[in-house]
Amino acid sequence: MAEVPPASVAVDSMMPLVFIHDAAIDDFVATLLIEAMPQFDLKGVIIANADCVPQPGIEVASRVNQFMGKPDLPLGLSKARGWNPFPWPYRDDCIRLGAIPILAPFQPNVPTPPPSGDDLLAEMLAAAIETGTPLTILLTTGFTPLTEVLSARPELAQGIGQIAWMGGALEVKGNLDPATTDPAVANPHAEWNVFWDPFAADEALASLSEIAVFPLDITDTAAVTPALMATLQAQGAEHSFSQFAYEAYGLVSDEPFYDMWNVTSTVWLDAPELYSAPRRTPLQVVQWGFEQGWLQSAPTSGRPAHNVYLSFADQPGFYDYVTTRLARSA
Repeated sequence: MAEVPPASVAVDSMMPLVFIHDAAIDDFVATLLIEAMPQFDLKGVIIANADCVPQPGIEVASRVNQFMGKPDLPLGLSKARGWNPFPWPYRDDCIRLGAIPILAPFQPNVPTPPPSGDDLLAEMLAAAIETGTPLTILLTTGFTPLTEVLSARPELAQGIGQIAWMGGALEVKGNLDPATTDPAVANPHAEWNVFWDPFAADEALASLSEIAVFPLDITDTAAVTPALMATLQAQGAEHSFSQFAYEAYGLVSDEPFYDMWNVTSTVWLDAPELYSAPRRTPLQVVQWGFEQGWLQSAPTSGRPAHNVYLSFADQPGFYDYVTTRLARSA
């Protein structure tokens, strides 16, 4: 497949975007896809101490930025704290990612302690208000890094444009595995990005308008397939973005539960036509008891409605989009 040339888009017409994630393998493939989107200007990356080990996580983010040719892309570490910590067997994926061959030439340039992700987000939202250019927020972790900043400075919500969030499970099972999570709390309905901080998730869904939500209902159909891996491997001989994705997903491709959770919400930003029409509904989160973290449709009064994307309209097109956008080099 031929490399996709960068589109000719004027810098001042690009939409500013901040990516808030927790340094999972899929997050870094999503980062490469954002870099390949001509209409978005990635202004910064904020790491949450959730599904990662924070120092190695932000160091890998620094190395990925250098790999992309953007060594000065702002990075920050959120001070957000979750309620239910992710299992350690999940969190070391960022450490394993740091050992893939394609990242070997790059060394992290993150100071100790890392820059504040809270300050970075506040600065970007303030700039969005000042310039009249709303900030797109791609959020593939819990809501806490966003809600804490808005709690301290509520006026900054005026700078938010669209929010795309991966989280929850509506009509499918959650992903709390009793093998890695204590069975006393591993209820069958919760998804980790909600379970990590159910209070922040409920607060955001009650107070922020028109969030595009991508629950497990849709991400369960976005597996890291052998066909995807074969295409990435073939393209990797010529295109470094494909080689990165092949090496990254190679760490987890034999894990049947691993899906492209965060890539699913990312692709929607650029290709919404690949997704079935959303279900528009208010949402709430169970905050206490055994069902803590269960995302549910809420009564229609008192809460804003959100767009919940439950399926693809063109699933083959989704995979084709990913491989086509990754047919490029830094």
